[in-house]
Amino acid sequence: MENNRNLSKIEVIQSKLEGLFKLAPYCLEQVKKEEIITPILKELTNLHYHNCKEYQKIVDTVFNLNDGCDFNQQNNGEARVGEFANIKSLSDVPYIPVRLFKLFELLSVPKEEVCKILTSSGTSSQVKSKIFLDKVNLLNQTKTLNHIIASFLGSSRLPMVIFDTSMIRKDRTMFSARGGGVIGFSLFGRKPIYALDENMELDIEALEAFFREHQDERVLFFGYTFMIWQYIVKVLEEKNIKFNFKNAVLFHTGGWKKLQSEAVEPKAFIERVKNVLGNVEVYNQYGMAEQLGSVYIECECGHMHPSNFSDVIIRRSKDFSVANVGEKGLMQLVSVIQTSYPGHSILTEDQGVILGVDNCPCGRKGKFFKILGRIKNAELRGCSDTFSK
Repeated sequence: MENNRNLSKIEVIQSKLEGLFKLAPYCLEQVKKEEIITPILKELTNLHYHNCKEYQKIVDTVFNLNDGCDFNQQNNGEARVGEFANIKSLSDVPYIPVRLFKLFELLSVPKEEVCKILTSSGTSSQVKSKIFLDKVNLLNQTKTLNHIIASFLGSSRLPMVIFDTSMIRKDRTMFSARGGGVIGFSLFGRKPIYALDENMELDIEALEAFFREHQDERVLFFGYTFMIWQYIVKVLEEKNIKFNFKNAVLFHTGGWKKLQSEAVEPKAFIERVKNVLGNVEVYNQYGMAEQLGSVYIECECGHMHPSNFSDVIIRRSKDFSVANVGEKGLMQLVSVIQTSYPGHSILTEDQGVILGVDNCPCGRKGKFFKILGRIKNAELRGCSDTFSK
């Protein structure tokens, strides 16, 4: 009977997601978007509360101790655990600190239904998050990422270079955020090649052959920020090699922490990428293993945007109240595609600021924001930050 109820909840959620897939990913103004995704987040909270004991304990312990955050009371005053009648807006959705994924195995489906286990980034000495994905969750991740990226690239698959090594694909059962990102993004490419060999050395011959074949076509590049800087840009500069691609698009993600330690600003990164690769549109992508699929893309104006499938809430660090537009604080990320584990509302260790709502010059609707960096004393994370040769 419980399994039937869970299937019913997932079917309701899936039906609402299908409606979002029919819309352009940045078309909804904020008020309308919240009207659509808040009920989905409420359904997800209910689903995970009843199917993940650890999540239930966290929600009961944290939120029932906060004034005005009694999520288990119905409007008539009767206690009905897990109904979450008080979730009326995005800011009402209970959140859990991202670090808890390192401490607990948080999943809301039977382990035998898990088809992939994604591990977060981290050095060998760090405890890593484990993200449990079933077929439904994995499919929604892929569909959401495709929907978002297609709005930038179009529907055609492009000749592609992955600025990484093919060795990243060797373990497909338990794979890292870096490997998951590479595999997921490779779906947008046609016959993708890897620019680095198994020793993390730049394969100049492969890159030259790709250039000769596709220099006049629209092509796609993907990689992790620090690795592009360390193993592509700097190596090409040292060897005094330049490619003049006529129409390239680069999506990069993660690794700004190390670039900042080298005093490399985003603008300088873009300029030097273009200097060695040619006419390249550069898009920075923000996301995390705990919400893979619901990525945030930096637009042409330099602003990060949530799609229709996700949103960001800024909370004041002193009391976790919701900050105003223009006020910095901790970033809470919400996403509507996490059905196999309670990752739909996460308090990150990153600081950010909402810059505006519905009025970005790029034309995309909803909130737009800026990431200000990791909070002090938070552990170093990032898909490429932790790579060591």
